[in-house]
Amino acid sequence: MTQDPLTVHLLIEGRVQGVGYRAWCAEEAVARDLSGWARNLKTGAVEAVISGPSDTVVDMMDALWHGPALARVTSVSDLEPVEPATGRFTVRETF
Repeated sequence: MTQDPLTVHLLIEGRVQGVGYRAWCAEEAVARDLSGWARNLKTGAVEAVISGPSDTVVDMMDALWHGPALARVTSVSDLEPVEPATGRFTVRETF
């Protein structure tokens, strides 16, 4: 079990807008005591930054493949590294 800090910058694609994906993501992250944010992109994807203990972040990344009931995730891609997020996980406006 590894508790080293980990921050990931992700692009989640598929049917992830209009299905409550960002709110679900925030609920899951808060339940895991993770920091970061999620926002819709105009492309139809969701972008997220997730920070916390590495095992917990990896668990969250696995959960992102499932999402809420109406979501259909086709890919979860790791983007360029970013600075660690701090504070409560939030939902941001569309970018």
